[in-house]
Amino acid sequence: MDKKELYIGIMSGTSLDGVDLALAHFEHGKTHCLETFEFPLPKDLKQRTLNVCQGQSTTLQELGTLDHQFAVLYADAVKAFLSSLELDSTEITAIGCHGQTVYHQPTGDTPFTTQIGDANLIAVRTSITTVADFRRKDMALGGQGAPLVPAYHQTLFTVTSGCKLILNIGGISNISVLRPTGEVLGYDTGPGNMLMDAWVQKHLNKQFDHDGLFARSGKIHPHLLSQLMQDPYLFELPPKSTGREHYNLAWLENILNEMAEPLLAEDVQATLLEFTALSIAQQCQLYNTQNSDQLLVCGGGARNSALMQRLQVLLADWSLDTTDSQGISSDYMEALAFAWLAYRRIHHLPSNLPKVTGARQATSLGVVYNPE
Repeated sequence: MDKKELYIGIMSGTSLDGVDLALAHFEHGKTHCLETFEFPLPKDLKQRTLNVCQGQSTTLQELGTLDHQFAVLYADAVKAFLSSLELDSTEITAIGCHGQTVYHQPTGDTPFTTQIGDANLIAVRTSITTVADFRRKDMALGGQGAPLVPAYHQTLFTVTSGCKLILNIGGISNISVLRPTGEVLGYDTGPGNMLMDAWVQKHLNKQFDHDGLFARSGKIHPHLLSQLMQDPYLFELPPKSTGREHYNLAWLENILNEMAEPLLAEDVQATLLEFTALSIAQQCQLYNTQNSDQLLVCGGGARNSALMQRLQVLLADWSLDTTDSQGISSDYMEALAFAWLAYRRIHHLPSNLPKVTGARQATSLGVVYNPE
């Protein structure tokens, strides 16, 4: 292992399907991903976090307990990662930890965002400088605090003609729009895996719909799809961002309760997959130049073959592939992004894009927590 500055990025996204870690160093604007690692997230911790995210009544004690437990989880994940690599904590310059979002309210009279996972604990337990709290400085400057990854995508991919879109399908879907001019746009398009995961968990007690098999077994319900596609968020103009506080099982069930008759569970799943694909495709088509346009997909949704096939049909004019085809892991893109954000903070370099988030100015995001 070389002796250059090494950073670990940590991400547990809205899907809550595990903790992703990536080890990287950054040089001359390039990312060198050295290793990746996945660490399990206990089912009980996932469920209690979902309870908070979906607006169920909670207490400050429960929120504080989750904050502590996520920090311990992240620290244990880092130590397991280092052990697997036979690396010492002294060889790591910093950790970039996004934390677990439990609520994101970027608009209104009191915009705020809350991520849990006490970075003081992470720093002390790992003996590694930790950078966290990446979103609130952008929000203090009038931004949405999201998405932050388009700034990183800009460093990864070059565009010589047409338009290149980077689509991350996690719990929520978001796009980065890259053009030959160097102009970058980005925003959350709407749901990703979130609604499909919630529905299959309720009806099949599975964490996710592997390859969209449950969705494939059903039929799209036109009236339900029409109701879903009328969701006001889809019509908002960027900058915009959303999350589980909007798209959740209760939101879906409220719509289903308005249907004239009960729907088969598999038909709901098929319709949710179509809703996800269609809401993504409509936004992608806004940037169609008909000149070698390319869509690169990352995140858990990239492994849902039914969803990917539907996107290819809806975006027939686009060249569609995963970011793996460009040498960047589709599974660990966001972990790499937060390693990069930590690198930018340690070197006092700006890391947000005001045109993307709506912030008044560029700034170096994140707060540095030292282990001493």
